[in-house]
Amino acid sequence: MPENIYVTRPTLPPLQDFVASLESIWESRRLTNKGPFHDEFEAALAEHLGVPHVSLFCNGTIALQTALQALRITGEVITTPYSFPATTHAIYWNRCMPVFCDIEPGGFNIDPEKVESLISPNTTAIMPVHVYGIPCALERIQHIADIYGLKVIYDAAHAFGVRVHGESVLNFGDLSVLSFHATKIFNTIEGGALISHDPKMQERIDYLRNFGFADETTVVAPGINGKMNELQAAWGLLQLKTIDAEIAACKEFAQRYREGLSGVPGITCIEDQPEIACNHCYFPILVDETAYGMSRDALYETLKTLGIYGRRYFYPLLSHLPSYRNLPSAAPGKLPEAVKRSLQIICLPIYADLGEANVDRVVNAIAEHARPGR
Repeated sequence: MPENIYVTRPTLPPLQDFVASLESIWESRRLTNKGPFHDEFEAALAEHLGVPHVSLFCNGTIALQTALQALRITGEVITTPYSFPATTHAIYWNRCMPVFCDIEPGGFNIDPEKVESLISPNTTAIMPVHVYGIPCALERIQHIADIYGLKVIYDAAHAFGVRVHGESVLNFGDLSVLSFHATKIFNTIEGGALISHDPKMQERIDYLRNFGFADETTVVAPGINGKMNELQAAWGLLQLKTIDAEIAACKEFAQRYREGLSGVPGITCIEDQPEIACNHCYFPILVDETAYGMSRDALYETLKTLGIYGRRYFYPLLSHLPSYRNLPSAAPGKLPEAVKRSLQIICLPIYADLGEANVDRVVNAIAEHARPGR
C-alpha cells in the first residue's frame, strides 16, 4: 500500500543539531525575551532575505495584527477574498472593516485595476496577498496607494525568499508579514516575522510585540505578547542552512508536474516567469470540469481514496465565511474571478523530500481519471 502524501510536509532540522541547540538553551536558561538565538536568527534572516529590518513573532497572525497597529490603521482596508482566514481576521480584530476586491483574471492575486473603484473616504490601507508566493502587481498597487495616501501591508505568508528582477518582494509596500508555520516551506514550527524599512518603524514594532515595553518601567503603547521564543529561533537558524536546497528540490518537482500534466485535458498548471525567483511552496492546478470530465471536488475526493491529499486552497472564499458574507463587498457577483478560481483549484503535494516517484504517482492518478468529452 503506497504511503499517504499530503500537500505539504514540514522539514525537520538534523536531530543532533537541534539537540545541541536545546542543550545550549537549557544551560543558559534564556527561554525567551530576545535571547541570543533570537537575535542571531533575526540578523541572519535579514541578511538571507535581503531586507533591512526583521522583527520576529510567535506566529504570522499576531504579526499581521501588529502591522495594522504599527501603522495605526483605522476604517476600511481593501483586501482579497482569496486567502487564508488570518488575513481578514487580523483586519477584523483591529476593529477595521475588510473590503473585498476581486482577483486578476487568469491569476490569483488582488486585481489592482479594481482596487481604485473600492476606495472611499474611510479607506486607509490595502492588504494584498502574494498568493502561492506569486508576487502581486507591486508597482501598480504602490502607484494607487501613493495617489490616495494609503498604506500597503503585504500578507507575504507564502513569499519567503521570493524575488522580482533580483529584488525581494518584501522590500515593497510599507510592511510585509511572513509566516513560519510548520506547513510553510520555511518553518520555525510556529512563527512569523514583520519586515519594515526604517529603524524607527522597527522600534515601534518591537515595542508593540512586547506589551509596549520600552524599558523595565516604561510602557509606551498598548502592545501584545508576540515574541518568538528561543526554541523557535534555534529551529529557524538550522532551517536557514538547508532552505536553498529545499527550494531547489521543489523547483524540480514543480517542473516534473508541469511536464507530466501538460497533455491532460482540462488541467492547467501555472508556468514559471523568468523574472520571478519563486520558492515553489505550492503547486496549484486548475480543473476545468467540462474538459477534464470530472469536477474539481470529484477529483479531490478521488485522489484522497488513493492516499493523495491535496488541498482546495483557497476554498471557501473569505467572503463566503459567516463572519463576512453579509458585507456589501462580499456579494459573489462582485467577485466573479475569485469565485471561479475557488471552484477550480487544487494544490498538489510538494515538499523537499516528496520524491520523483510520488510526483509521478500523482500525475498518473490525475491522468488516469480524465474523462474528456463526458
